[in-house]
Amino acid sequence: MAPELSRKMTTAKAAAAAVKPATKAFVTFLAGDGDYWKGVVGLAKGLRKAGSAYPLVVAMLPDVPESHRRILASQGCILREIVPVYPPENQTQFAMAYYVINYSKLRIWEFVEYERMVYLDADIQVFDNVDELFDLPKGHFYAVMDCFCEKTWSHTPQYQIGYCQQCPDRVTWPAAEMGPPPALYFNAGMFVHEPSMATAKALLDTLRVSPTTPFAEQDFLNVFFREQYKPIPLVYNLVLAMLWRHPENVQLAKVKAVHYCAAGSKPWRFTGKEANMDREDIKVLVKKWWDIYNDESLDFKGLPADADELEAAAKKPIRAALAEAGTVKYITAPSAA
Repeated sequence: MAPELSRKMTTAKAAAAAVKPATKAFVTFLAGDGDYWKGVVGLAKGLRKAGSAYPLVVAMLPDVPESHRRILASQGCILREIVPVYPPENQTQFAMAYYVINYSKLRIWEFVEYERMVYLDADIQVFDNVDELFDLPKGHFYAVMDCFCEKTWSHTPQYQIGYCQQCPDRVTWPAAEMGPPPALYFNAGMFVHEPSMATAKALLDTLRVSPTTPFAEQDFLNVFFREQYKPIPLVYNLVLAMLWRHPENVQLAKVKAVHYCAAGSKPWRFTGKEANMDREDIKVLVKKWWDIYNDESLDFKGLPADADELEAAAKKPIRAALAEAGTVKYITAPSAA
């Protein structure tokens, strides 16, 4: 397709979305009064620059301050307050302490006003249009395969024998000694899902009886959607560690979405002093994020919303139909690191 025709079609889709309620949307998650709101602003502006036809919904915990909500609303985000979800209690040590709040991401399956959603963590930036993800065949759970080579995986047999699904031929899985290889495992920072009250209830019901594991909701989602999971190319979620763990698998010029999840890589906190952060490719990607964040031409220019309507939308309660899910333990979650 010719570039000019592609641009015209994207513009037409965006115009159509502006005159009728969207049935598809991007969605991200925000908790606490920390600085992750900057990631959401950057993501909203990145989607705008990429010419996406779909809105960005922010699933927020109650502890997100009003000042941050107003900033996000001013950037065209649709704000949805959600009830926190806390996992069953046990003695598991999470890979990161703040992972405990991530179970609240399960609430996005309750957003049934949308038939299809693409979830993106707030530390992801979109550099090229990814709207094609909404057109993938339904009935599956789509996400990018993760890597097992970082030390946070040291508790697993994969890490201990040097096996990684990103390069399965480098160290073959010893099936004779260890049985079948582990199921394909995805990174839950980005995925394509279909909201459903039935699925939302099943997720919460399953969580009640599932022990927590080091990677919190990511492990949980991998088990829950194991049979429905279909891998998609890493261009839709480039985890930065891939640059030094599996450079042979990365074509940076073709990457559409970058996940700034490596230690020290958050652009709004970047010092360049942490491990692997002095790389030129990392510095270029951080600069690209800031170029979008600082570009005032990408600020939302839609009609201003009424302040009372914004507040009402931000505090929209969970549907009464979910009352039966109340046996799950809820707490006010700590801020993400």
